Amino acid sequence: MDNIAGTKSGLQWVVQISVIALVALWLFPTIGLLVSSFRTTDQISSSGWWASLFPTEQNVTLRTADPDDEGIQLLEDGVYVVRGNLFEEGSEAEITVWGSSSREISAYVAGETADLGDGETITVQSNGDYVWTGENEMSGRGQRVFATATTPPEFTLNNYRNVLISGNSTDSMSKAFFNTLTVTIPATIIPIVIAAFAAYALAWMDFPGRAILIALVVGLLVVPLQLALIPLLRLHLGIGIGKGYLGVWLAHTGFGLPLAIYLLRNYMVGLPRDIIENAKVDGATDFQIFTKIILPLSFPALASFAIFQFLWTWNDLLVAKVFLIDASGQTTVMTAQIVELLGTRGGNWEILSTAAFVSIAVPLVVFFAMQKYLVRGLLAGSVK
Repeated sequence: MDNIAGTKSGLQWVVQISVIALVALWLFPTIGLLVSSFRTTDQISSSGWWASLFPTEQNVTLRTADPDDEGIQLLEDGVYVVRGNLFEEGSEAEITVWGSSSREISAYVAGETADLGDGETITVQSNGDYVWTGENEMSGRGQRVFATATTPPEFTLNNYRNVLISGNSTDSMSKAFFNTLTVTIPATIIPIVIAAFAAYALAWMDFPGRAILIALVVGLLVVPLQLALIPLLRLHLGIGIGKGYLGVWLAHTGFGLPLAIYLLRNYMVGLPRDIIENAKVDGATDFQIFTKIILPLSFPALASFAIFQFLWTWNDLLVAKVFLIDASGQTTVMTAQIVELLGTRGGNWEILSTAAFVSIAVPLVVFFAMQKYLVRGLLAGSVK
């Protein structure tokens, strides 16, 4: 019965459920990061991102204005009075219960009056308005109020303003964003240009040692980049390149070339031979064949490697740390900047989540814009 048209075997259901589970495991954290990037610190600390569309309830410690401030304390009918609001301006939070002691947060409901002793009383309304009265003139700091407040859902763009526009060195993600683009774009284009020429030569040009070069390229795919970091840095310092954008471009080019040549060569060797031979009969040179025939037909493979190289370079921290001078912050990339946020502002989760989402936004756009070429490029040369 499993072979009847229109039915699905148990294995197919298992595969589909597994794919859905994997997609959900990847999608939920990404959505959570996006939602958290628009929330305030208090909301992130009080509830998870999945509760962002619902009011949140939390215990808060509030304080009235200091009675010693000018114009705050007034004498009305022989009674000293201090009026104000416990919340920041624009807040929509509402107080359900409150108390004058941390041990009795729910001693009073909104609108009731508490006796503070020494002839002083305080009345707190649900919107945070308070009236603090005393028989004698009050002094010192304001009265603390412990309350349970309900806060409606709130989303803000301030996190993105702080990350992208703020001039503070600790929040200069905008500078790091452009530094990362400065590193990533050339480090993606340069190896593609070099690898395309090399792949064409290895695929369609006959010369001694071609098989050895192909085997060498395959062997370089398994060489760990950590093995070459320090020798390569010493080489850069020895020839005068030093640390800078040129050094990191060359490093990413060297580490990316083996995979680029391997993918492009496998794709180009699978192109129809008749097209190349006819072009040669018509008098076309190798350069003309390469630029006018091979490159247009090899676009899926080029796009496939471009995705890999862009994502790897954009998310890189190790190579940037080794080959870039970032002590002054002028060449700091986004991965390094996020590490700085973790080290110096670990409590500001709204800033950290916003910076992380800004970091992954560009790779997501690149991936979804070119994903249709990814599988075609990866399968290049696998089927004849």
